[in-house]
Amino acid sequence: MLGSIGPLEIGIVLVVALLVFGPKRLPELGSSLGQSMRGFGKGLKGEEDEAKPEVTEG
Repeated sequence: MLGSIGPLEIGIVLVVALLVFGPKRLPELGSSLGQSMRGFGKGLKGEEDEAKPEVTEG
């Protein structure tokens, strides 16, 4: 199914995303998407999450 997606379609999707979210928001969205994909992959493999220290604002 993904074999039918060409460079033109990918370019159109990227241009629409740029118009909708703006250039300042796209890197943040990409970063959160990458973290989500890593977390999903770890969940499939059954790896435990590392203990992360909580950050509190104040």
